[in-house]
Amino acid sequence: MKVAFVHDWLVVHGGAEQVTRELVDLFDADVFALVDFLSADDRQAILNGKHARTSFVQHLPFARTHFRWYLPLFPSAIERLDLRGYDLVISASYAVAKGVRTHPGQVHVSYVHTPMRYAWVMEDAYLNDHGIGNGPKAWLVRRVLRYLRAWDLRVTTRVDRLVANSRNTAARIQHIHGRDAEVVYPPLDLARFAPGPGERTHYLAAARLVPYKRIDRIIAAFRALPDHKLVVLGDGPERERLQRVAPTNVAFRGHVGSDELVRSMQHARALIVAADEDFGLTPVEALACGTPAIALRRGGYPETITDGRTGLFFDEATPEAIRDTVLRFEQDGVACSPQELRAAAEPFSRVHFRSAMTRIVNEAIAHARA
Repeated sequence: MKVAFVHDWLVVHGGAEQVTRELVDLFDADVFALVDFLSADDRQAILNGKHARTSFVQHLPFARTHFRWYLPLFPSAIERLDLRGYDLVISASYAVAKGVRTHPGQVHVSYVHTPMRYAWVMEDAYLNDHGIGNGPKAWLVRRVLRYLRAWDLRVTTRVDRLVANSRNTAARIQHIHGRDAEVVYPPLDLARFAPGPGERTHYLAAARLVPYKRIDRIIAAFRALPDHKLVVLGDGPERERLQRVAPTNVAFRGHVGSDELVRSMQHARALIVAADEDFGLTPVEALACGTPAIALRRGGYPETITDGRTGLFFDEATPEAIRDTVLRFEQDGVACSPQELRAAAEPFSRVHFRSAMTRIVNEAIAHARA
């Protein structure tokens, strides 16, 4: 069986790309994407050295650094990818990948990280984060997002089987598209993320430095916690601004390799996450390293963190709420030992993911043939 795998865009190595890595390897698939600007190391880690077949967006001016400028063209670009000759199409979608055009006789299974977040559930936040809450530019962007919603409703009917990365995402799919989606949690590499020796010296924030991750709120909290150190891992358009406003007890390490990420988690007192994530794999990786999480009580985090046992929740992504929860953690900690935290991460293993996705794909093929 010839398999095509479709990803939205291949630019960085994040949580969505770990799903891509597993699916490309599991089904020995050819890869398609709007753009592919992976570094050599990330290409090896995610695609085992493969290059994606890309859309016309890859060749537009400034696409390497500003491909998101071409958002209105994404539906047309994804639909023009040529998947003729493939028996099975698997997409992993957080934007437009699930809208790829298939042909009679093909089976399409889509793993949905989220229905387009900025179009369906975070339109106002998206505009405000980019400084365009009002005015002509906001009017234009809202029209584009309205078009994307209409397109998304239409093309999702082409998908034979929908899979969600969390119960949170499955509920969103049901609300928007009126369809059921089976939940398969993203894969965790338990062999790589494991507890390690040494002192736990710092708090950790690890994410792409973009507005919705709310790293600025975490940094602001540590301005009021001068005796505690925060290490920030990750890179992105917000980095320069965040470094300018950060106090001296906040250290930036930039984009790091997997080995340094694991070491930072192993030596962290706790991971702190403040974004409203659809699932959020990073806290599960921390649990596997024996590290609890301090998290916003929203999105997918309540599915992976137990308050008081494997982490602590705060209810609003404000510096004050984060600060107070860190102080509560300093006083009370969590009930689980590092070994128990590790055990809490085991249901999210790669083995579970691969087994579930193999079953779902086989069921979709059998149903199509019947």
